[in-house]
Amino acid sequence: MSMSADVPTPPPELAGKLRPLPQLIFSSRWLQLPLYLGLIVAQCVYVFLFLKELVHLVGGAMRFTEQEIMLVVLGLIDVVMISNLLIMVIVGGYETFVSRLELERHPDQPEWLSHVNASVLKIKLAMAIIGISSIHLLRTFIYAGQLGQSGSQYTETGVMWQAIIHFLFVISAIGIAYVEKISQDSYVKPHH
Repeated sequence: MSMSADVPTPPPELAGKLRPLPQLIFSSRWLQLPLYLGLIVAQCVYVFLFLKELVHLVGGAMRFTEQEIMLVVLGLIDVVMISNLLIMVIVGGYETFVSRLELERHPDQPEWLSHVNASVLKIKLAMAIIGISSIHLLRTFIYAGQLGQSGSQYTETGVMWQAIIHFLFVISAIGIAYVEKISQDSYVKPHH
């Protein structure tokens, strides 16, 4: 005796259709589309900022000190890392939470997108934030020799808090990765 006869199957014209409330809830994911479009605009602003800083670097290359060049380059790296973070959020978030991009056979598909999900996205975002924080901390440490002098951009307390916040980002990322590992292990191992 087949069990399939006991399971009612909807008529073909109703297959794939949802009741009104589930349809409304499911469709609400499209409310995120303007947010992702706004992040694309923010990405354009970062491209402009990068080009502005690059022109500044090239224009001052002959008169800047090595330290000034290093600071401008760190600023450029910072812009690129933030831009990478935006791309991860835009592409990964849209693919995970709104709709599929269907890039499986596209030659330019980023490698990380083939296995993106909310867990992978959280870890990648945490690592990107740590990278950005590291650039800011490095920039601060370059100025550390000026602490206590008049006109210094940073105070000892400010440097201390920046280091503490960076440390907390690192601890948070480790915590997120650990929780994700535990979660994955619990799905893989059979429970008795």
